[in-house]
Amino acid sequence: MASSDLTEYELKGEKEASEEEKLSEECKDLLLSLPREKGWTSHYLYLFQGFWCTANRIPCIITFINQFQAKDSDVVVASLQKSGTTWLKALTFAIMYRQRFTSFENHPLLTSNSHQLVPIFEFGIYGEMKGHFPHPSNMIDPRLFSTHIPFHALVNSIKESNCKIIYICRNLFDTFISTWIFMNKVKIDSSPMLTLDEAFEMFSKGIHAYGPWWNHMLGYWKESIATPHKVLFLKYEDLKEDVNFHVKRVAEFLGCPFTQEESSGVIESIIKLCSFEKMKDLEVNKFGALSKSIENKHFFRKAEIGDWENYLSPLMVEKLSKIIEEKLSGSGLSFRMHSSI
Repeated sequence: MASSDLTEYELKGEKEASEEEKLSEECKDLLLSLPREKGWTSHYLYLFQGFWCTANRIPCIITFINQFQAKDSDVVVASLQKSGTTWLKALTFAIMYRQRFTSFENHPLLTSNSHQLVPIFEFGIYGEMKGHFPHPSNMIDPRLFSTHIPFHALVNSIKESNCKIIYICRNLFDTFISTWIFMNKVKIDSSPMLTLDEAFEMFSKGIHAYGPWWNHMLGYWKESIATPHKVLFLKYEDLKEDVNFHVKRVAEFLGCPFTQEESSGVIESIIKLCSFEKMKDLEVNKFGALSKSIENKHFFRKAEIGDWENYLSPLMVEKLSKIIEEKLSGSGLSFRMHSSI
């Protein structure tokens, strides 16, 4: 549907899609100029800064772009949604701050969800949850943030500084299924839930939050090759296969490698503390909530590789496989297909 067809009634629907965020007249005028498609959690997604996002996220991203100033000591965890973000945030937090929080019996991750400890720019610090997080200028160095924003759309101070980015991605089949299930649980308006077929067609076309997925992955992938000291590129499947190796790799990338004295016990304690089984069973992740629409338990479903096999038809697999091959061709980026690792 053409953006010029956006009616006052539809704008009102977009405005009511988020109880926390009130769209300004300037933002509503901006929406009129943007391409839009049917949304996953709200009525529409808008193509803003080269990626798809909901209307209530746009003013948050604009504020982030205008206000945030990166420091060389900053660390940013980046990802597409449902790619292992919750796990990587927990691991990075535990690794970075292990000298500050030395007790694994009384650790912040035991009483707070990792999304609360590692605030996301566009939802937390500059979004509807901003009152729950300290302003970046009041955070103790080194600061740890997260984002789902593609690399090309990050603020220049992040791209031009020496701050570090840890990016995680996942097999596209599992990413899709996990995204579809999650989004239908956290809808923010009265629009109908997406069927599997509807969501698959949209995902195949790259129409999803922060997509297209190929631009998102390739942006960070290419940057990790060009500046490996600045961007560390991880795959969820690799992390699952050898978490010990990658925990050491993350620590070395961050400039805080494990000492010989730490190497066995501390690494093992971090891995156990951040494990899916441990985090899912915590009181805060059973009954806590990140916002009115997102309960912490929504972040812990199966954490399995290959669960897509229980949902996708052979035709769907064939179609998405061809798209993946086409979009990632020549990049050197590839993913494992099946559940056995």
